[in-house]
Amino acid sequence: MGWRVVERRLGKAGGVKQRTARQREWDRKYGEDRWAVGYEVDGEFVRQEDALESVYYKSYEAHFAAHPEDLAELIALAKTLRNPHAEATTGVDLQVPAIQDYLRRRGLQLAGTEVVDIGTWDGKASHPISVRLSPLTIACAVDPGRTLEQWWQQRKVLVVWED
Repeated sequence: MGWRVVERRLGKAGGVKQRTARQREWDRKYGEDRWAVGYEVDGEFVRQEDALESVYYKSYEAHFAAHPEDLAELIALAKTLRNPHAEATTGVDLQVPAIQDYLRRRGLQLAGTEVVDIGTWDGKASHPISVRLSPLTIACAVDPGRTLEQWWQQRKVLVVWED
């Protein structure tokens, strides 16, 4: 049969303890290896790890294509990237790996001297570019009417395998 959506709008993954507790509950309720988290894209279920490429990475790729000045500023300014929200909450960091992947695939390296936040924490950001490159402001590549963060949180689903 295939994957069947059993829960929509799962929201934020949360910290390590919260994620682990949810996953254990899903193991208990549905069976280990019989559930997955992902997204519906064009009517098809896409596992979260695949959506990292087709949605998250592609959104940053589209942003840098449309805003090369942001890419130039980031490269000139940053020595290191960090996600202050993920550090503070033990949440999942998706934006820093997506940007690092983008740079690596294009043979680019950070050349600056600063630690640059990608996103904010508690209303604070290290630099103005931190806000411009936040998933709260980056347009989603598969749904440009939403930000990447909106799409990522609102379209997340839990599916269960049915034989």
